[in-house]
Amino acid sequence: METKEIVLRQRDFFNGNTTKDPRFRIEQLRKLKALLKANEPMLYTAIFDDFGKSEFETYLAEISQIYHEIDLFIKKIPAWSKPKRVLGSLASFPSKSYIMPEPLGTTLVIGAWNYPYNLSLIPAISSLAAGNTVVLKPSELSGRTSRAMATLINEAFPMDYFHVVEGGIEETSELLENRFDKIFFTGSTPVGKIVYQKAAKNLTPVTLELGGKSPTFVLSGCDISMAARRIVWAKFMNAGQTCVAPDYVLVETSIEAPFLEAMKKEILKYHGTGDTLRENYVQMINERNFDRVAALIEPEKVYHGGQVDRATRLISPTVMNGVTFEDRIMEDEIFGPVLPVISFSDLDDAIQRVKDGSKPLACYVYSRSKNRTGKILKELSFGGGAVNDSLMHMANSNLPFGGVGFSGTGSYHGKAGFREFTHYKSIMEKNMNLEPPLKYAPYTPAKQKLLRRIFG
Repeated sequence: METKEIVLRQRDFFNGNTTKDPRFRIEQLRKLKALLKANEPMLYTAIFDDFGKSEFETYLAEISQIYHEIDLFIKKIPAWSKPKRVLGSLASFPSKSYIMPEPLGTTLVIGAWNYPYNLSLIPAISSLAAGNTVVLKPSELSGRTSRAMATLINEAFPMDYFHVVEGGIEETSELLENRFDKIFFTGSTPVGKIVYQKAAKNLTPVTLELGGKSPTFVLSGCDISMAARRIVWAKFMNAGQTCVAPDYVLVETSIEAPFLEAMKKEILKYHGTGDTLRENYVQMINERNFDRVAALIEPEKVYHGGQVDRATRLISPTVMNGVTFEDRIMEDEIFGPVLPVISFSDLDDAIQRVKDGSKPLACYVYSRSKNRTGKILKELSFGGGAVNDSLMHMANSNLPFGGVGFSGTGSYHGKAGFREFTHYKSIMEKNMNLEPPLKYAPYTPAKQKLLRRIFG
């Protein structure tokens, strides 16, 4: 079926007002959760076939978060969907004012391949919870997980309400020719620009979840061992194919040597070496991405790791030092298991070098100094982050997740996701029994004086 017909059918279904009933939304989310739970083995097999991700890591980083979001929405939809009274104004007295949350309509969610369930289904769930219909386009790079989602969702839900469209660039381009009421895209900045341009033709609002070179500051006086443990876990999870992974480390020169040694120790402990990588270590998604990341490794700057195997698409956890901002690896987001380390002695200079680039999606600071930590958080613009940890801000649904500038626009997770797919309609309501004459001509001097007082 052509995408145009799918979108028209979803628009007709939305206009029938069924999705505006909070009870309907809750029922559909319960149905989706039951569907996913009943088919978890199928989901695990599909993602392992795509790039070797283990069952537990898939549950931890993807499935569990989907369940959490569904449960949160089921609990909160009744309250978040109700009109909210707000203070009136003296100018409109007597009246009452309130804000009515209403769904936007027919929405398009374009997911990403690196966490194919999480980054496709969580924004789709946010849209469904807000009362919209959803066309979901998963990434074709993770083709088996795309097929798994299409099989389950398209068999369980009517096309008019929630439907998965598979395919590559041609299918995505065809979808973007349609008029949607909202588009949500997760992926690279270059593709995000294309989506934005397409959406502009119909003045469609867009949420862009992109990426960028997310820095990690490691300052003297921090717990070096703990910092290394948390950074290694965050960087090499999913073989570095995480949009909020630490892209590079800025470490104070005075602690560079012990910090590098601590990271090497953690890598050997949790991941092994190139020949004995733990079985839950993830492949690169395809040969193109493998070749791109492998080419960034400069052997003379490898502190640890550096082993590559194109046949299995494996790149061992790699740490590079002696890196400068002028090196090739610092040009674009790495999106792979290679971590460059840059030493600095002047914090102001390090902050300025980060400012010279595009605003990152995430920033992490490891320090015991509140003043130096506060300086970094206040002076740098970025989407979100953590102090003395990495990635874990993503686990809190009360923290909106999103970028700024070239790392994205808009945010989601929890209530922020509900708001992203909702229009808040402002209403003032008056009765017909009383009408002060102030707003009507003639405007006598006395009336003008009083009106100036009212309006300040």
